[in-house]
Parts: sequence; C-alpha cells; structure tokens
Amino acid sequence: MSGTNSPEAVKKLLENMQSDLRALSLECKKKFPPVKEAAESGIIKVKTIAARNTEILAALKENSSEVVQPFLMGCGTKEPKITQLCLAAIQRLMSHEVVSETAAGNIINMLWQLMENSLEELKLLQTVLVLLTTNTVVHDEALSKAIVLCFRLHFTKDNITNNTAAATVRQVVTVVFERMVAEDEQRKDIEPPVLVQGNSNRRSVSTLKPCAKDAYMLFQDLCQLVNADAPYWLVGMTEMTRTFGLELLESVLNDFPQVFLQHQEFSFLLKERVCPLVIKLFSPNIKFRQGSSTSSSPAPVEKPYFPICMRLLRVVSVLIKQFYSLLVTECEIFLSLLVKFLDADKPQWLRAVAVESIHRLCVQPQLLRSFCQSYDMKQHSTKVFRDIVNALGSFIQSLFLVPPTGNTATANQAGNNNAGGPASAPASSGVVGIGGGVTLLPAFEYRGTWIPILTVTVQGSAKATYLEMLDKVEPPTIPEGYAMSVAFHCLLDLVRGITTMIEGELGEAESIECPAVPEGANSQSSEHRDGQSVSDQADKETVSRAVWEEMVSACWCGLLAALSLLLDASTDEAATENILKAELTMAALCGRLGLVTSRDAFITAICKGSLPPHYALTVLNATTAATLSNKSYSIQGHSVMMISPSSESHQQVVAVGQPLAVQPQGTVMLTSKNIQCMRTLLNLAHCHGAVLGTSWQLVLATLQHLVWILGLKPSGGGALKPGRAVEGPSTVLTTAVMTDLPVISNILSRLFESSQYLDDVSLHHLINALCSLSLEAMDMAYGNNKEPSLFAVAKLLETGLVNMHRIEILWRPLTGHLLEVCQHPNSRMREWGAEALTSLIKAGLTFNHEPPLSQNQRLQLLLLNPLKEMSSINHPDIRLKQLECVLQILQSQGDSLGPGWPLVLGVMGAIRNDQGESLIRTAFQCLQLVVTDFLPTMPCSCLQIVVDVAGSFGLHNQELNISLTSIGLLWNISDYFFQRGETIEKELNKEEAAQQKQAEEKGVSLNRPFHPAPPFDCLWLCLYAKLGELCVDPRPAVRKSAGQTLFSTIGAHGTLLQHSTWHTVIWKVLFHLLDRVRESSTTADKEKIESGGGNILIHHSRDTAEKQWAETWVLTLAGVARIFNTRRYLLQPLGDFSRAWDVLLDHIQSAALSKNNEVSLAALKSFQEILQIVSPVRDSEKPETPPVVNVPVLIGSIAGPGLNRPFVRTDSIGDKLGRYSSEPPVVTDELEDLNLWWAAWNAWYRIGSESTKPPVTFDKLTFIPSQPFLTALIQIFPALYQHIKAGFNMDDLQKLGVILHSAVSVPISSDASPFILPSYTEAVLTSLQEAVLTALDVLQKAICVGPENMQIMYPAIFDQLLAFVEFSCKPPQYGQLETKHIANAKYNQIQLFAPAEWVALNYVPFAERSLEVVVDLYQKTACHKAVVSEKVLQSIIKTLRVPLSLKYSCPSESTWKLAVASLLKVLSIGLPVARQHAASGKFDSMWPELASTLEDFLFTKSIPPDNLSIQEFQRNESIDVEVVQLISAEILPYANLIPKAFVGQMMTMLNRGSIHSQSSSFTEAEIDIRLREEFSKMCFETLLQFSFSNKVTTPQEGYISRMALSVLLQRSQDVLHRYIEDERLSGKCPLPRQQVTEIIFVLKAVSTLIDSLKKTQPENVDGNTWAQVIALYPTLVECITCSSSEVCSALKEALVPFKDFMQPPASKVQNGES
Repeated sequence: MSGTNSPEAVKKLLENMQSDLRALSLECKKKFPPVKEAAESGIIKVKTIAARNTEILAALKENSSEVVQPFLMGCGTKEPKITQLCLAAIQRLMSHEVVSETAAGNIINMLWQLMENSLEELKLLQTVLVLLTTNTVVHDEALSKAIVLCFRLHFTKDNITNNTAAATVRQVVTVVFERMVAEDEQRKDIEPPVLVQGNSNRRSVSTLKPCAKDAYMLFQDLCQLVNADAPYWLVGMTEMTRTFGLELLESVLNDFPQVFLQHQEFSFLLKERVCPLVIKLFSPNIKFRQGSSTSSSPAPVEKPYFPICMRLLRVVSVLIKQFYSLLVTECEIFLSLLVKFLDADKPQWLRAVAVESIHRLCVQPQLLRSFCQSYDMKQHSTKVFRDIVNALGSFIQSLFLVPPTGNTATANQAGNNNAGGPASAPASSGVVGIGGGVTLLPAFEYRGTWIPILTVTVQGSAKATYLEMLDKVEPPTIPEGYAMSVAFHCLLDLVRGITTMIEGELGEAESIECPAVPEGANSQSSEHRDGQSVSDQADKETVSRAVWEEMVSACWCGLLAALSLLLDASTDEAATENILKAELTMAALCGRLGLVTSRDAFITAICKGSLPPHYALTVLNATTAATLSNKSYSIQGHSVMMISPSSESHQQVVAVGQPLAVQPQGTVMLTSKNIQCMRTLLNLAHCHGAVLGTSWQLVLATLQHLVWILGLKPSGGGALKPGRAVEGPSTVLTTAVMTDLPVISNILSRLFESSQYLDDVSLHHLINALCSLSLEAMDMAYGNNKEPSLFAVAKLLETGLVNMHRIEILWRPLTGHLLEVCQHPNSRMREWGAEALTSLIKAGLTFNHEPPLSQNQRLQLLLLNPLKEMSSINHPDIRLKQLECVLQILQSQGDSLGPGWPLVLGVMGAIRNDQGESLIRTAFQCLQLVVTDFLPTMPCSCLQIVVDVAGSFGLHNQELNISLTSIGLLWNISDYFFQRGETIEKELNKEEAAQQKQAEEKGVSLNRPFHPAPPFDCLWLCLYAKLGELCVDPRPAVRKSAGQTLFSTIGAHGTLLQHSTWHTVIWKVLFHLLDRVRESSTTADKEKIESGGGNILIHHSRDTAEKQWAETWVLTLAGVARIFNTRRYLLQPLGDFSRAWDVLLDHIQSAALSKNNEVSLAALKSFQEILQIVSPVRDSEKPETPPVVNVPVLIGSIAGPGLNRPFVRTDSIGDKLGRYSSEPPVVTDELEDLNLWWAAWNAWYRIGSESTKPPVTFDKLTFIPSQPFLTALIQIFPALYQHIKAGFNMDDLQKLGVILHSAVSVPISSDASPFILPSYTEAVLTSLQEAVLTALDVLQKAICVGPENMQIMYPAIFDQLLAFVEFSCKPPQYGQLETKHIANAKYNQIQLFAPAEWVALNYVPFAERSLEVVVDLYQKTACHKAVVSEKVLQSIIKTLRVPLSLKYSCPSESTWKLAVASLLKVLSIGLPVARQHAASGKFDSMWPELASTLEDFLFTKSIPPDNLSIQEFQRNESIDVEVVQLISAEILPYANLIPKAFVGQMMTMLNRGSIHSQSSSFTEAEIDIRLREEFSKMCFETLLQFSFSNKVTTPQEGYISRMALSVLLQRSQDVLHRYIEDERLSGKCPLPRQQVTEIIFVLKAVSTLIDSLKKTQPENVDGNTWAQVIALYPTLVECITCSSSEVCSALKEALVPFKDFMQPPASKVQNGES
C-alpha cells in the first residue's frame, strides 16, 4: 500500500469517505435517523480533520473511533444493503491504516454481533482478514475474539462460508505468526536470538513481546482444542474438529520452524503439548490389526480414522523434518511408529500414507545422517535408520507375498482400463490390450503377483498423493501398485541421497588430504583447511568416516534384500535400470569406504542378475551352493518358458547359449534384463575398478560366464569378438542382442583398457582375480577337449598390454600364470596361453619404456625370461608359438637384444630331437636368421652359444636337410670368426679379464671349456668340438658334411690359433674324433639297408651301416693325416709330437687292418700322405731364405668343400714360421726324426704282416685284402725306405720278404677279377706285382750304391725273386684256400650266396718279369762275394729246372722259353765265374744240378701239344739246338776245369740225343712225335766232334764216344733188317705208320753219321767204326724194293754219301804211311 499516503491517495480517501457517509445518510434517511445524523456529523468531522492537519492520515487515525462510529451504527441496523456499505467503508479505512486500536476493538465487537446474527458472513470474514493483515493494532482479547469469530463462521451450515472461513482461519493464524517473526526481526539488532536448547522447560509467557504472546496463546489453544480440551485464550469457541486443528498445527510448524527453534517457550510447547498429543492420537492406529476380531480385546478397539491419521502423519513429518534436533527422543518414537504402520496387518491406506511419509524422510540425506548419528550409533538406542530401511524392504516383500486385501470393490477400480483388472489377470502378464495392439505396462511381477509401477513422483522429490487428500473423510482406494511404487522410489532416493552426500564429503576430505590440488582448484577447501589445524581435520575426518560407515552398514542389508527382490521382479527396463544404478552406486560407495562384505554383496546381486536363474556359479553361490540342477526350467507342466519360479517368464529372451560348466546340460537363456545387468556390471568395473579389490573375482567370473553364453571368443590382442560357439548351433542370439554384442565387447575391452588408470594395488587385485578365474577355467577344461573359456587369458593379455608402462610390477604373476596355461592339456587353452604370452613379450620389447630397454637390462631380461621358461613345456604347438615369437623378435628387435641373446639362443637350442619336424624347422629358421644377420650385433660371449645351438641342430635327426644346413651354418660362423677375428679376440679377452676378476673376488676358479686356452681359441675349439660330435652322427650324410667342414675349417682358419692350442686340437678334437669313429665303425651293423627312406636307392657300396661308417672313417683319417702333413711345422715343436705320431700310426694301422677294403685302402693313402712330409732341412744344407719351400706341399688342395674362394694367406704361413723360428730354427733332432720313420716302418710291417697273413679257416665271409690295398701297401715301402735305409738290415729284409711274398700270394675274388686280371693271353703284370718288383728294385739299387755291409743282402734278394719265378709253374698257396685257376673262373655267372670264388692270379708274367730281373741282377752281381758264396747260381739253376723240366706242361709256353733263354744268359756269365772258383769248391754242388736241368729239358717227359705247327716245332727244335751249342761251346771245351762226372753226363746226353729213336721201341703213344732231326744232327756232330777230338785226355772218353757210335750203328742195322722182313711179308699191304717213320729216321741218322765222320779228323775215327758203317751198305741196298716213296727218298739220301767209299783199295802200307 505504498501508494496510500501519497497526496493523491489521501485526497481520494477523503473524497471516498465523504461519499460513503453521504450514501449512508441517504440510505438511513427514512428508517434510521440516528445513523443519518451520525453520518452527516462524520462528514463535517472528516472535512475538519482534513482542513486542520498537514498529516491528515495520522489525524484520521487519532480520531478513528469517531470517524468509524457512523459506519458501526450502520452495521447495527442489520439491514443488508446498509451493512454491506458500511463494511466496505470500514475496509477502506483499514486498508489506509487509519484505524486505531480502540476503533479496531469496536469494529470487532460489531462484527461479532453480525456473526451471531449470521449476517453477511463472507463480508465479515473479508473484513476480519483486512483488519488483521493491514496492521498490527489488534492484540490480545480483540485478536482472540476475531479469531474465534472466524472459527465460529467455519462451522456454519453454509458450505461456501465454511470453506472461506477455513481459509481465513488459516490466513489469520499465519498472520499471527508472521507478526511475531516481524517483531523478532526488528528486535534482532538489539539482542541476537538464542537458539533454544532441547531440554529447556520455560513455561512463563511474561518475557514474551506482544505479538509473540498472541502467537503463543494461539498455538497453546490450538493444541488444547485438538486434544478436545477447553481453550485458554480463544474464548467463545463453540465447536472444533481435530482434522482442522491438526491442519493448522501442521501449517504453523511447517511455516514457522524458527519461532519454535528460537523461543524456549514455544519449544517447550512442542515437547510438552504437541508430541504427547500426537502420540495419544496415534493410539488407535497402533492398536488396530486388520482382520483381527474385536472379541479378543476387552474394550472395542477404535478403528483408525483416515483424516486424522493422515494429518497426524503430516504433523510428524514436519516435526521430524524441522525439529529433529529438539525432539530427539520423541522423533525416535515417531519413527518407530512410522515403521510399525508399514506392517502388513495395517489397512492399505495407512500403509500408503506411512510410505509417503517415509519417502519424505528419504529425500533428506542429512536428516538420515542425523538419525544414524543420534540413534544407530548410540548404545542402547533403537537402530532407527536400519529399521526404516529394513521396514521398507519387508514392506515391499509383503506386497509380493500378500495379494492386496483392500475391499475388492475398490481393488478393481484401479485407474487401469484392464478388462478384469490386474488382480485377476496374472496370466495376462501385464499385457494390456488396447484396440488389439499389445503394450507392456511397467510392472513388478514375482511368483504370480503382478504389481504395476505407477509414476508417483519426480526423482528426488517426495510428492505425496494421499497425505494431500485433506478433503477425504473415508479412506481412499489405493490403486494397485501405488504403495509399491512409492516404496520403490523411497529406496532409490535413499540410495541416491546417501551416496551423493557421502561421496561429496569423501571427495572434500580426500582433496584436503592430498596436497596435490591443482592451483586454483578447490580454493575454498584449501582456505578451509588452512583455517583449521590438521589434527582437527583428521579428527573430523575420523568422525565423519565413522558416520558414513555406520550409515552404510545400517542400510545395506535391507537395501540389498529389497533391491534384489525388485530386480528379480522388475519387468520394466527403466525400473531395472534404476535398481541396477542403485546397486552399482552402493557397491561403489562400499568399495570407497572399504566395506568389503557389503560391497561384495551388492556386486554379487548384480552378478546374479546378469546370469540366468539358478545358474550354477560357485563364486556367487558361495553361501548356498546351487542345489537346483540346470534342468529345473520346465516346472510342473508349466510352459517351458517358465524358466524359474520368479517373474522371468515376462522377460524377453534375447539369447540362448551353453552354460560354462564341465558337463553342460542343455542350454541356458539370457533375457534382456540379464544383458542390462551385464552392462551395469561392466559399468561398475569400468568406473569403480579402483575400489573393487577382491570382488574383481566376482565381477570377472560373471562376465566370463556371460561372454561364454553369448559366444564371444577372444581375437587378437585379447579383445572378444562375437564368434560361433564351437559346440554347435546351441547359441541362439536375437537381433536385439546381436546389435548389442559389439557394444558389449567394446565396453569389455574398454574396461580392461581403463586398468591403466588403476593404482598398483587395485591392478594386482585385478590380475589375481583374472588368474584365479583362469585357473578355474583350466580345471574345467581338464580331461576333455571341448572349447575352454578363454575369457581370463584374453583379458590378462589385454590388461598386460595396456599396463606396459609399469609392466614390472605385474610381469611375474602375469607370465607365471600364462606359463601354467601353456602347459594345459587342452589345445585351445594352451594355444591362447601361448598367444597371450608371446604377444605380451613382443609388446613389452617394442614398448617405449622409460628408461629405454637398452639402458635397463634387468627389465629386458625380465621380459625375455618367460620365453625361456616356455622351453620346459613339451607341447609342440606351444613351442611353435614360442619359436614364431622368437622369429618375430629377431626380425623386429634383433639389433637391440644385447644381454637377451643367451635367452633367445637358449630357446632355439632347447628344441629336442623328439619334438617334430615343423618345430625344428622353425627353430632352425630363427638360427639361420641369427647367423646371417645378427652375429655382428651380439656380444661375443654369445658366439659360443650360437655354435652350440647350431651344433645341436646338426644332431637333430628329424630332417636331414636341417642337419646339413646347420653344418653349413657352422662353416659360415667359422668364416665370421675368421673375418672378425681381431675384434672378437679383443672383446673376449676384455670379458675374460672381467670374469677372472669376479671369480677371484668370489674365490672360485673360472670354469669354461678348454681352459686355459685363450678365449678366442676356446671359441674355435668349441666349434671344432661341435663339428667333431657331428662327425659321429648316426647319419652318413651328416658325418660326411661335418667331416669335410671340420677339416676345411681347421685347414682354412687353423692358422689363427695360438701355437699351444694346437695341442688341444690334436688330442681333444682330432684324436678323440678318430677314436670315436674307429669304435663306431668296428661295431657298426652289417645288415643290409634296403632303401634310404622314400624311394631313394642306395648304392651297393653303401648299403650297410658298416659301409657307411667306413666312408666316415676314411674321411676322418684322411683329414687328420692331411692336417699332420700340412701343419707339421706347427705340430712338431709341440713337445709330444712323437706320441701323437704314434697314435696317428696306430689309427692308420687299425684302419688298414679293418675288414673293409675302402677303409683299409684309404688308411694306406693317409699313410702315404704323412710319409710325403718333407723332412726338416739339415743345417748344412740350409738355404738362405726361410724354409717356406718345405711347408706342406698340399696347401693348394686344402680348400675343402664349401670353400668357394681359394685359401690364400700371403701373410700367415711365413709369419707363423717366423713366429716360431724366432728362436733357433725348427730343426728337430735327427734322432727324433729317425724314430718317427722307424715307427712308421714298424707300423707298416704290422699292417703288412697282419693283412697278408692267410686266415686259418675259410668261409664265404672270410676277408681277403683287395689288390689295390696290397698294391698301395707295397707302394709305400719305397718312400719309407728312403728314410730308413741307413739302418735297414737283414732282419728287416726278411720281414719285407715275408710281406712281399704273402702279398703276391693273395688271390682275388672272381667278381673282381675281370677288372684286375688281364685277359689270359696278354702277359701283363698287375699293379701289385709291379709294386713288389719296384720295391725290390729300390732295395737292390740301394744295395748297389750302399756300403759293403749292405751287399750281403744280394742273395736274399735273389732268393726272393727266385721264389717269385717259381710261381710260373707252381702258383703260391694262400693258406688253405682253394683257388680256381683263372681259366676256369666263371666270368659271366657269379652265383649269389655261393662262397666267393677266389681266383689265383696269372702269375706267369710276374714270374717271368722276376726272372728277367734275376738275370739282370745276376749279370751285375755274378762276381760279388756274397753271390758266389751263397751259391746264387745254383739257386737260379735249381729254380729254372722246374719250368725247364715241365717244358710243354708249363702253364705258359713263354715260361720255358724264357727259362731257357735266361739259363743260357746266366750260364754264359756264371760258368766262367764257376770255372774261376773251381778250386774253392763253392760251385761243386752246382754241376750235378746243371746236368739234371739240361737233361730234364732236352729229354722232357712232356709231349708237345697236338696243335703245334711245323714251324713252331722247328723253332722249339732250334732252342734245343742252342742248348747243345752252349754245351759244345762253354762246357766240353773246358772239361779239364769241370768235374769228370759232369762231362760224362754231358756225353751220355749228347749220345742220347744223337739217335732219338734209340730211346725205346715205339709205342702207340709216341707215334706222333716228330723227329728232331736238326737236334740229333747237332748232338751227333757235337758228339762226334768231341768223340773224335784229338784232345781226348783220357782213353775213357774216347771209349765212351766210340762205344756210343757202335751202339748206334748196330741199332740201325737191326731196324733196317726188321723193316725189310716186314715189307716182304706184308705184300701189297702198307706197313704201319710208325714203322715207316722209324725206318726214315734211321736212314736219316746214317746219312748224318757219315757226314759227321767225314768232317772229323780221320785220326779221331776208329777203324772199327768205319767197318761198321760200310757194313750197312748191303742192308741199305736191300731196302730199295720197298714201296713207300718217303722211305725211298730217305734211302736215296743215305746211299749217296757212300760214293766216297767207292775207290780202289790201296795197299796197307800206303795206308799206314799216310
């Protein structure tokens, strides 16, 4: 009314007043003159006041009694029109505040009268209201009268009046209290208000100010009235309702709480009057039990009355809300009552309003906190807060268990359009049909009870419905689901309020705790903190925390029970979402406060909600193991969709899948609600992972099962992707869930990605949970090969990958577990374990660590370690993964592995032979990569490991190519050592020094292989040793390759070794290898190997293990020998060279004596090689230049297999020599050198004598040395002899002879003969025979130039040769072996399995050559003392006698011819010598031998072959003639120097030869002999010559010859006579052929004899002889008659010489004279 005192307003007021008074006077002119007068005087009065005063309003107020009087009188008329006019005027005055207290009192009295007369009731109320609201002049009785007036009007019959009065009362009550508040405001400046202490009991009113006093009196009387007592102040009240009273009380309490809190008098009223009143009024509600009969109680129980009950609850709500601090005890009672009202036996409406009241409390978290502090945390106090929550829970439960039992008439009017109402329609499952469509009402359904969810309130505000029904007298119909919905919201608001409050405070507390507040942020809290001492802060924190913990622990059980039930029952997505959100926030809060049990309980609830009902998951059913089997869905014949007794039947099933169990039975179904729960669970884990702690276990276990049922499978990096279940088509997903899956999978991944923000402890909880999950999955996967659950493994991988920056803290548990997974028998499980492990290792190595790995070796080794651990797992698939990982690491990180190399190499080396080809292949691929690319980048100390690993691959027998390639790698490695020798050597020496130092500090000795060789040499030795092992591999190809490589490497790079290291090479590497090869070869299997794997055919020379080993032995021995040969200048200065030499010779010997032609021959080749070693230069002959010339001749040929570049080292050999010869030059003393050669000779002798010694018994397996072997053996001798000739003596010669003889005697097997033997007709020597002769030749040449003492060896050599000559006719025997003569050997059909046929060689050419040698040698040495004294000539003759006597029986015709020729040659030289030494008697025994020999030859017993041609015969005859000539030229002339007996023998022989047919009468066998006419002639002639020689020394000789002649002639006579007789007798028949032949011979002999006689000196011819000759003549003449022309011609020839006898006889005298 600001405008009321402006001049215009005042002017208008005055005008209005005057016009009102005028109108009044007009109205009352007739009926009420006094009024008219008063009105007119009033006009004057007003005018006067206006004229006199400047302050018109004040003046008006002073005179207001008078001014008002006319109007009051007007009202007194009780005339409606006038009364209305007056009341309007009075109101106008009031509104301008120009009414004094007195006037106001008068006005009220006047109004009272009107009221009693029931006039203008509404106007009255209006006036009272204006009066009381415009000013504060009305107090005390006036005020109370005005208030009573309004009350009285409230109870009239008129409804409008009633209502208006009620409103007015309310307004008036408010005004009273507002005045008091205003009064306090004015006084506040003077004295500050004191808050009332709860325990004050001030009753006096005296101290109160006027307005306060009115308010006090009013409030006190309201309480009296409600309590049905008389009021103290409101005098004149006639009636009053409790409902109205309660409403007024409530409004006062609600609108003016500060009045009660600031004034002790008022607070006293609260305690003493209001609370008892409320408690008293509540009693019918408390006692009442619905449905209980009244008979049980003595007095009838008053029924609860809705209007009062509802208003009481409103009052209680206000009391608790506003005055809790004053009324702690009373509130406890109220709250307990509220809780009681929720009981199931209370009427529905009561429960509904009680729930509404509780809802009002639930939205005030600070209030709840106070409850908790005041009750729950005090001893001996009711746990109010807990009770409230529990009551809500049991209330909700009761709603499900007890169907609503309101009156049924009301139950069906529940605002829904259901046909039949929801109570009767659980079957329709909340599906409301509207025009044929189907909609789903949001509802809860549990065990057949269906409760719709109504929208009762906006979140966070408690807008009540029934507490506001102030107009209802009857209890209202509560729609179905209303109470449930409110209770539901209570819970949600409770959770929201508490969590928001506590978390806010927690946040503040934490920000105060952690000083690391970003600048500018939380500035208030920082100031706030500074304002307090820290300890206060801590105390406050402790107190707060206690309260928070108490609140949570008080409410969680009840909340959880209720929420779980609702979650189970909810069929509405939004409701479900709210429930889950509540559970999630509670779980998170519990987690933050560290309340493990409650946290886990909430999480368990969410987990259970995510899984199908009764799902057997141990973690969740820890308390009650699920006794129900998975089969329990088809319950008692209900449709199968009734999955559980709960409301699940009304949930849309979105997925069907396999449960994750050892024996899954059937399938399980997931509903959309399960998926919703799952998302909440993911959300929880994602946002609150840090507080989950041990409950990660629950969360992850559940997620694992869900992922399994949904069929999500891990893919790269551990993310889960939808994949088909392996078990088959049991997983069915609806499109709804299909679209969700990628989202779920994404959230899952994000969940684990967010683990990077967790602190270390939480991260460990997560890892531990995953590990134990994984262990469970592993347990389940045991013993079956079904698809395992890989969730945990995949997520471990994901977690590891995102936490790479702090990988150290979780590496050990993580990889330790994954290694266990890798060993699992289920292949899919292990595969993923390995996948995860290798991915982590690779990621760890590529991650950008701080500091980088190169500077953090410990971390690098930590990362690589699990890779090494995988080597102990035997599953090939795991090892393959491991190796593939190694390969990838090499390809990406190979250059920076550094100290990780030993681990990586160890992994390759750990592959065992039995692990399958593909594994070995992959591992080998890694190794190849290392050798080709990474040798320079790795520490040199790892090179030895590389060598070991490469070697171990060589030994793998799965794949031959790998073994061979690995040997190639060893060659490459050796090349690398060679090229980078200096750097490697430096680095190794540095390392060695460091290790040495460490070892000394620890006091242990350094142990590495081949110590004390320098480290670089050790590296080489390891390489050699590895190759050495490969040289005895069971596979021939590997052995061959390794052997070649070993020797090539030693040959090519051996010069890098220190001199002393050679000792190790020789003894530890080479001889060790030889020993092993020898052993393996001698024990190798002789069984035939059919094929070399696959279809490879094996050559017959390699078809047994023994033959294959033979090749190895050959290679090894050759290699070692070559090293001895080429590196002798290095080896000889090593102290024990001679010992090494002996060992080598021993090896050569055992190889040479092995029963294998190939080995033995090769051994000899090696022997030859080491004998070609150039002997050290003698001092005397030392050239000026260093002795490079004498360095191995074979250097050029050393470049072995695998060496593509020739081995050229301009520096090394000379340098090395220089290095070693810087001391006195390397000239080993002669003696030692000789010893070496003699050792060689002894070895040679042993080999020779052993190998050629004939075996004792023979069968098909008897080993007989081959020709090439023997040849090689014998060929060694000349070279060897050169070195030992100085000491070679007769014993040695004997030994040699034995060997030569035995060697030549060895036969050859018939299948080899075509290759060795010449065809029979060619006279060629075998190479062995050549060699034997060469050996003897060397010897004889040496003897020839040697000193005198050597020449005594000549006879021995002759003996040897002559022995060979004998072979021509008598091949040597080889032991007991039967040899076939070569002519019979079956060339073409060598029977298999028959004993090998041994063929004696054709010894003829050899014997003949030996004979030639003998002759040559004899020619040179005939006069040597030894030759003479040892009767060599006699031996020769004796030897020749054999072929000569055999003559035509000789195996070869050439033999006897050569023998004759040789005999002639030897005699021509030897006879003069013999004559020379006639006197010494040294030749005495020779003559008889010679005689027999000649006789045997000239009169041989063998007959010439039939096919001998005339020319041949004649040629042979001419040989005989030569022999006779020799006798006549060399023997007979020197008869005086020759023993007589011998001469006699000669003569006899000649005699015998001269007439051949004398031998005996011809037999049939001799028919064919041709007559040797020339020979006979020659004999005759010689005989005659010597018979008639005038040099006849003794009469005996002459006698012999003469007698011989006469015998001859006599015989001729006889033959002729017989022939003539036979001729005559035979008549026409011809005589036998032999007789004709005989006669012809005789005739020829006669003619020869006559010729001879004629040629002889006449004096040498005896007359008697002549007489006998002439006496033949008549007989000859008689023969003329014979018919044979041959005889005739012979006869003619015989007769012709007789002409010389035809002469006249002369006188004897004459004859005598002449």
